[in-house]
Amino acid sequence: MTKRYSRRLVVVFALIYGSGTWSNAQQAEQAQFQVSVDLVQLNVAVTDSKGNYVTGLKPADFQITEDTIPEKIAFFGEGNGPARSVADVAQTEGKPLDASYPAPNTATATATPEQTDTLSAAIAGSNVFILFDTSNYMYRGFVFAQDAISEFVRSLEKADKIAFYSYSRDLSKAAVLTSDRSEVVRGVRTTVAGDDAALYNSLLLTVKDAAGITGRKVVVVFSNGPDNSSVVPPEDVAELAQSSGIPIYMISTREARLEPVSTAVFERMTAATGGKAYFSKNWRDERKAFASIRDDLGHLYSLSYYPKSNTNHGWRNITVKLLGDHLRNYRVRTRNGYRPQPSRFSAGSVAAASGEPSASN
Repeated sequence: MTKRYSRRLVVVFALIYGSGTWSNAQQAEQAQFQVSVDLVQLNVAVTDSKGNYVTGLKPADFQITEDTIPEKIAFFGEGNGPARSVADVAQTEGKPLDASYPAPNTATATATPEQTDTLSAAIAGSNVFILFDTSNYMYRGFVFAQDAISEFVRSLEKADKIAFYSYSRDLSKAAVLTSDRSEVVRGVRTTVAGDDAALYNSLLLTVKDAAGITGRKVVVVFSNGPDNSSVVPPEDVAELAQSSGIPIYMISTREARLEPVSTAVFERMTAATGGKAYFSKNWRDERKAFASIRDDLGHLYSLSYYPKSNTNHGWRNITVKLLGDHLRNYRVRTRNGYRPQPSRFSAGSVAAASGEPSASN
């Protein structure tokens, strides 16, 4: 661990575990941690050259390597359906595990009724954490942003659970993770704008909350861009999200697009975690961005594997490729790696989208 990373870790632990004092952070830095990697879960989007989602892929179409070590897929799922063991997938189709599968289909960004019908109340869908900028940067267009978020909340499928947080200098949890859409919308409508912005502090705490639950989870941020109050660098937020397997989607306004630093940070963070960044020119673009995120969640592949023996306890690079000449022109989007997490990062075991009990990444 470099000296630079050690200093960052102090701040991360202070926000996650301490009361905000440096004494707690120093104690956290001195603590001993046990690293344990049980199951690594990946959310993978596959699109064609026109940006259409590619559906119908099978486990045999994917190749995963971790630090150049080939990994074997243990659980597989598509869209909003539950993840199943690869053995169950092959048995259902009446094919051996190494069988070659037919060419996939390409779909537009709109989910079909058939895909909607595959929802499973137990595992399907995503746990969505929405983080809304209520700083003084958001005075302009505040009501339009509330409208777009409320519409997004109502549009998500019944199996999805949603949490709504807002931030300015501090984080406010207006609605904890719930399936009650009306409760979430009430939280959206009661927000008011004012005070400085501490985006990365608040995003770190939101990612921490998401990491402590089972199932697939994502964080959706609506921000006007600038951050003038955080003590945490965005690189630490991105690393925690990557290591926890949480894609970050960011929707921002035209004003943020005019801020080069915020623009670059948003694009890097979302790309590293497997999410997307959107820069809206008006309220119509904001609604389109939320609709795009909803459709993206409905088309993600869920790939999970038990990592083979690896002596690297630092950053591990993950590469996901498609096999076969008929798939070579498709684009794969997912997180690019993770750091094996100390057990203290987890509030209990964090399961993968398959619902298996001992997943921690």
